[in-house]
Amino acid sequence: MASTAVQLLGFFLGLLGFIGTVVATLLPYWRSTAYVGSNIITTTAYMKGLWMECVWHSTGIYQCEVYRSLLALPRDLQAARALMVLSCVTSVLASLVSVMGMKCTRCARDPLVKSSLVLSGGIGFLCAGVLCLVTVSWTTNDVILDFYDPFLPSGMKYEIGLAVYLGYASACVSLGGGMALCWSSSSSSSSSRSRRRRHVQRNQPLSPPPAFSHIYPPAPPYKPPEALKDNRAPSLCSLSSNGYRLNNYV
Repeated sequence: MASTAVQLLGFFLGLLGFIGTVVATLLPYWRSTAYVGSNIITTTAYMKGLWMECVWHSTGIYQCEVYRSLLALPRDLQAARALMVLSCVTSVLASLVSVMGMKCTRCARDPLVKSSLVLSGGIGFLCAGVLCLVTVSWTTNDVILDFYDPFLPSGMKYEIGLAVYLGYASACVSLGGGMALCWSSSSSSSSSRSRRRRHVQRNQPLSPPPAFSHIYPPAPPYKPPEALKDNRAPSLCSLSSNGYRLNNYV
């Protein structure tokens, strides 16, 4: 029962991390900046994401433009796109495998197969969390380095956006779900092995009793002693002397 609860907890944590990763991938709030120009009314804020760039004006106008050319993008942005998409795909596969291996489903009957499926799903959630964590950490490092660069103009400096913080939270949740699934699979596999061992020992036939001949070996055949072989009275009809029978001369 406890293993089932841990599996459900790990699955829902992994699913929540997957949803957060998808939202962080689509939001354009990876890098944001806001500055006030000479006129206070013309306050604008620029946001950059993995797929689009948006501008917000204080007058209420909100404009977004999708990146049209993939090859024209910086390499770090292309790598961040690939890693986040790969994290989402890995989370989807991990969710499907975990559902098939959970105890509350009937996709597989063998407990060892179920535990291996749950372990695979947990490893998938761990990989998805690591991919998301690497991406947001890389973006955070780039933003901090650019912000403290003295040779970079102030208009090109950005701050860490809300999508990066959401990516951190999603990565941690995915890692927690993956660890919970791995722990539940290890405990369930050990319990199933112990049950199978008990079942085999219970159904093992008893050893047959040892044969009677092994305990008490048969007596050796009787052999008369050598001294008594010729110690018997000869009959009258069989008396002989030097090979001649007496009845031939009587």
